[in-house]
Amino acid sequence: MADNKKTIFNRALAFYLLIIVGMIAVFIKALVLKVVEGPIYVNKQRETTRSDIRVPAMRGDILAKDGRTLACSVPYYKVIMDPCAAGLKDKVFNEKIDSLARKLSAFYGDKSAEEYKKMITNARRSGRQYLVINKRRISYTDLKIVKDFPIFKLGKNKGGFMYEESNMRKMPFGMLAGRTIGKLYKDKERGGMLGLELTYDEELRGKDGISNEVRIGGRWVPREIVAPEDGRSVVTTIDIDIQDVAESSLKSQLEKYDADHGVAILMEVKTGAIRAIVNLHKQDGTYSEDFFNYAIGEASEPGSTFKLATTMVLLEDGMIKDVDKDTINIFNGAYNIKDRVMRDSHKEDNPIVSIAKAFEISSNIAFSRLAIKHYGDDPQRFVDRLRDLGLSDSLGIELYGEGMTHIKNYREQDWSGISLPWMSIGYEVMITPLHLLTLYNSVANGGTMMRPMFVEGIMDHGEMVEVKRPKVLRNSIASKKTIETVKKMLERVVQNGTAKNIKDTKGYRIAGKTGTAQIAVSGKGYSDKGAKKYLASFAGYFPADEPMYSCIVSVSGPNNVYYGNVVAGTVVKDIADRVYAAEFRKGELRQKEPNLMAENYPYSKGGNLRELKKVFSKLNISHNVDVSTQWVSTTAQENNVKISPRAMIDGVMPDVRGMGATDAVNLLESNGLKVQLSGYGRVSTQSIPQGTKFVKGSTVFIELKI
Repeated sequence: MADNKKTIFNRALAFYLLIIVGMIAVFIKALVLKVVEGPIYVNKQRETTRSDIRVPAMRGDILAKDGRTLACSVPYYKVIMDPCAAGLKDKVFNEKIDSLARKLSAFYGDKSAEEYKKMITNARRSGRQYLVINKRRISYTDLKIVKDFPIFKLGKNKGGFMYEESNMRKMPFGMLAGRTIGKLYKDKERGGMLGLELTYDEELRGKDGISNEVRIGGRWVPREIVAPEDGRSVVTTIDIDIQDVAESSLKSQLEKYDADHGVAILMEVKTGAIRAIVNLHKQDGTYSEDFFNYAIGEASEPGSTFKLATTMVLLEDGMIKDVDKDTINIFNGAYNIKDRVMRDSHKEDNPIVSIAKAFEISSNIAFSRLAIKHYGDDPQRFVDRLRDLGLSDSLGIELYGEGMTHIKNYREQDWSGISLPWMSIGYEVMITPLHLLTLYNSVANGGTMMRPMFVEGIMDHGEMVEVKRPKVLRNSIASKKTIETVKKMLERVVQNGTAKNIKDTKGYRIAGKTGTAQIAVSGKGYSDKGAKKYLASFAGYFPADEPMYSCIVSVSGPNNVYYGNVVAGTVVKDIADRVYAAEFRKGELRQKEPNLMAENYPYSKGGNLRELKKVFSKLNISHNVDVSTQWVSTTAQENNVKISPRAMIDGVMPDVRGMGATDAVNLLESNGLKVQLSGYGRVSTQSIPQGTKFVKGSTVFIELKI
């Protein structure tokens, strides 16, 4: 009995000792885990999980005023492969690797098929699960092609095919308005960001999201936490069609005269909206937008386009009473001022001319003499009056890099005895093309100065969420009398003066002023090793009677020919013609209708002579018989109808106004034109004016009225 008790006691003791040892072992293991293995485990967990990974938002688009895309973010793809994918069998790999390598070599063109095969095979042997096939990023269309390659077409698990997506900024219309739209440069040496991309970066870039990533099967798999908010779109004021015409026309002139660079800007008179802005610079023999925004940033001496400001000052101060009656002696094209010779580009037979005539022929002598006569004793007054026109004000535009104008003060150190007369003709003053255009736009707008605007509004998912309103900088820069006087003078420059080469031929008039300024070279005066350089420009607006658009074109450093009317005026005319044709079709502009009938006699439509004679005979309507051409015009007179021949020149638009629809269509289509009609009755207006050269196949819009 005693032995049994002892046995039981020993067994119980052993059991309790075992429990105690186990508890000690557990305690030691817990201690080891906390002190030794715990940190290792935590670090391992950190290695397999990455938190707060930025998920880039899609950058918003920059749009033209009609919604067409000027700049957008386009997805591009980098092809990745997992050569050790779980489902990729050795048999499939060995059978298809040669054909895959050949496809990759042909597609990328940077390595031989053998090199691609070796790269992928070595990666598979070494156990690599992430292999960049090629660093070049490809489009979605190309990605679909690559996805169909051998092995890749088996998919991610069986073929190891993967890709990484990223966004790149693209401009669908190339470099049209490129400097104003701006760019996203990675290297800060090129500016980082430019243009509207910089100004509206906050709206465009949106808000990035945040995610974590977990390592699964050797790859980082994203787990999204906060979704990104894509950027909003910026709707600009740019009219892409007019921009295209402006850029191509300016480029043609720059190439023709081998110029250094050039600018063209078109502004809407009432709102200040910029419909086209071109900045072309010669680089490596070609002209491109990717250099500098001269239109807003380059302040230079404008030359004779500045005479508008001088004239306005003289009128406002009452120094000129009547531009047609007040006269000035311009001598024989040369006049001495403080031991310097002021010259005109042309001599006049009669040296005594009216102020209006002096403005038409752009006489330097006339305006320098007027400045000396009226402000010689108080030149600061002249300076102050120029500033009253807003020429020293900042325009406050959205774009960074606005150049500042400089109207020299009388008390400045470099003021000299010739500063006043030279300032009056556009020298010793610095002004940007956009600032000068704003002055001309103010005149066209009846004296109200508008701030140039580049953006119509901000759009989010197709809805305009913020609209930019036109802003008035000055309610009036001059009296109504002065504005009306200079408007007539600007119109006469084109009709009779230095810009008559762009005189109206299409049913509307342009008003403006030419400028030809010699460019001062730093440290060398107005010549560079004997070779003079010039700035040729034209600033104005159209139509002259009811201004809708103002425009400036300046060309720096043209060779051989440097006069503003030829080099710059031609571009303005091209732009105006394009705008006129477009606005005509929209119904904003109309040709003046001819007086085709008298009050007391029936009128007839013009058309085919033989058919008209039949009608006149049946109705006993008197008419002349001395016309034999097939197509004629008719004019109702007091006692008869006068028939006149219509001149028909191949490739030149005939005048079909007054014709019936059938005859007009027959005539135009027989000349190779397409016709679109609206209304009923006789032809009232035609979109291609009489006398204009046309290309066969062009469309002419015809409006009929009773």
